[in-house]
Amino acid sequence: MSVLTRRLSIVAALVILAASLYVMTQFQSQVVKPERAQKVEVLRDVSLIKVSNQNIGSSLDIQGRLSAFEKIDIFTEVAGRLLESSKPIKVGNYFEEGSILMRIDNEEAHLNLLSQRSNLMNAITQLMPDLKIDYPESFQQWKTYLDEFDVNKNLKALPEPLNDKEKYFIAARNLHGQYYTIKGAEKRLSKYTVYTPFGGVITESMVNPGSTVQPGQRLGQLMNKSAFELEATINLGDLKYIKKGKSVKLYSDDLGKEWNGKVARVSDQIDPNTQTVIAFIRVYGQNLREGMYLRGSVSTGNIANSTAIPLRVMINDDSVYEVKDSTLSLRKVEVIKVLGSEAIIKDLPEGITIVNEKLVGAFDGMKVNPLPIQNAISATN
Repeated sequence: MSVLTRRLSIVAALVILAASLYVMTQFQSQVVKPERAQKVEVLRDVSLIKVSNQNIGSSLDIQGRLSAFEKIDIFTEVAGRLLESSKPIKVGNYFEEGSILMRIDNEEAHLNLLSQRSNLMNAITQLMPDLKIDYPESFQQWKTYLDEFDVNKNLKALPEPLNDKEKYFIAARNLHGQYYTIKGAEKRLSKYTVYTPFGGVITESMVNPGSTVQPGQRLGQLMNKSAFELEATINLGDLKYIKKGKSVKLYSDDLGKEWNGKVARVSDQIDPNTQTVIAFIRVYGQNLREGMYLRGSVSTGNIANSTAIPLRVMINDDSVYEVKDSTLSLRKVEVIKVLGSEAIIKDLPEGITIVNEKLVGAFDGMKVNPLPIQNAISATN
């Protein structure tokens, strides 16, 4: 190949390369570059409540089980055979106040008492001739006493002596000794019939009619079914709210009923382990049962300048999220009292807005999208 031909080939190649570069440049200038997508920030929706301070009624929650206020064991003070009665001492039987609870055979004791009264009557009768002669002024009162003497009735008091001579005369014949022995026998005879000291129901029965009972033997138990006491455990810090005579609302979740009670007394002893004190709440009414579990509340007055918020919005039990210009701001708060599912917060600035829900993953300074504002919940509602 000649030198001229080689040069022409190089020039042609350069021309083709230049043309290709030109075409490529023109093509690239006509291609539309895609726009970069802008990053869109998605804000989290949060519900808010507006703080409105007020005087919120506070109460102290108590709980415990009922025990009968009036419950006695039935004992016998005398020996004998237990007699049949119109209403036996059986569990569940109710006895009116003053009704006969049980009767024990008293025939032997009654006959012995009649014998002692007859002996006293005989002693007074033998005394009358000497009284008429030596103490005529006293004769009439003793005659009247003797005329009214009835061995089937309880003794009346012996006539009072009119002077010392008569006093010594009567004393020498041991009339007063016989009199007091008979009065003791009358008292003992009355114990063969047992009356109920209050209206109540038999809760325990340990004897049947016809069996022989002995003095001091426990026969059963009688309980007043309308008067009860609730034993409530009170923390020392709350003891100032529990005073004798204070009203207490009591209720049963199982029965759906309420009763009004009153603080009857407060123990002076403190449990060293729990630092608590027992308060006894007296309650009367129907549908109460011993051992029943009741809850109640005692008014502790008003908490001034306070707001009730749901416990679920609390952060670490001492903070809440305030919302300022769609931004979360962690605020420390003073929790005065917890009432059920609400926390009573004192001295929050009036009108501020706080988050009304539990936010998972929230942090101080986080941007949010506030939803319509609600008023703070009132603990009195």
